[in-house]
Amino acid sequence: MKATFALLFLMISAPLWAQLPAADDLQTSKGPLKIQPLNHATMTLTWGGKTIYVDPYGGTKTFKGIAAPDLILISDIHGDHFDPKTLDSLDLSKAVIVAPKAVIDMMSEKLKAKAVAVANGQTISKLDVSITAIPMYNLPEAADAKHTKGRGNGYVLKFGDKTVYISGDTAGIPEMRALKNIDAAFVCMNLPYTMDVPEAASAVLDFKPKIVYPYHYRGQNGLSDTEAFKKLVNAGDAKIDVRLRDWYSIK
Repeated sequence: MKATFALLFLMISAPLWAQLPAADDLQTSKGPLKIQPLNHATMTLTWGGKTIYVDPYGGTKTFKGIAAPDLILISDIHGDHFDPKTLDSLDLSKAVIVAPKAVIDMMSEKLKAKAVAVANGQTISKLDVSITAIPMYNLPEAADAKHTKGRGNGYVLKFGDKTVYISGDTAGIPEMRALKNIDAAFVCMNLPYTMDVPEAASAVLDFKPKIVYPYHYRGQNGLSDTEAFKKLVNAGDAKIDVRLRDWYSIK
């Protein structure tokens, strides 16, 4: 009876981070890269003892049990990517923020003091990580599109001998389809904000990452069908490792 009660207590009182999908390790020439899906477009990447937050969103509960950030990457101005309330709630004492100029222009003076602007096509280095800003935008291009070319950034990150692509909010644009030698990719799919499942699969089959994670897949009509995405990708190329994770487990 006591053992049963103790088990129930542990289940009820389990910390929030216990709900998270299991982290993956990508082996690099300079040690493992730990990939932790969190919430919608939010993840952490841990490498060489440093922790990178990508599009931190959803409040401190999202980061329960996770080390304070050394580097933060922000892709766009929308609230599910640039969340000032979440940023202000985090320990940013050692953090550098990398973001598009449009995001930095919306920051408080406190956040601006920690920020470095990077534009489409520009490459910088932080924490021994090469960071290249990649365009992210809607198709067809239009001045009133939700995501216009040049405003936001996708990112290509190099960790030792491994390369990671984070799409940000985008359609299956030529710049994505032209990518080469991507080891792991995070690709969005949520109408009407980015692209649908067939377009995302088509883009992935063009640039052929070794591993792809569908992420940012909550749209106007609920969650996109990531199982269908996996089937489409693997029907076109069975060698691509499509990893389905629950990016919406944090309530």
